[in-house]
Amino acid sequence: MFVLDEVPLVCGGTELVIDSMIPQLVSTIVTLVKVGVPILLIIFGMLDLGKAVMAQKEDEIKKGWQTFIKRIIAAVVVFLVIFIVQLVFNLVAGNDKESMWHCVDCFISNNCD
Repeated sequence: MFVLDEVPLVCGGTELVIDSMIPQLVSTIVTLVKVGVPILLIIFGMLDLGKAVMAQKEDEIKKGWQTFIKRIIAAVVVFLVIFIVQLVFNLVAGNDKESMWHCVDCFISNNCD
């Protein structure tokens, strides 16, 4: 996932020079959050629901289902928010490599040219 190249990144047509490994690292962290958080939320929701079913009480099963559904909704929201932010910055950045938006897109989506 990491491609280590020694070429510094000039950001937004300014004199700001950034090591090219930093945007790759930030982009990898964003990808891990986008994938990992929803998976963890669903796993924890399943564990909560499993505990409720093992208790064999109707009220706890209903609470378990409510918690599970809330965690699934939270997982979808986390994934969609990150996806929408990446999409918006990709569209705003466009092909203008001199804009600061291109630099932000580089950090979020690793679209560094």
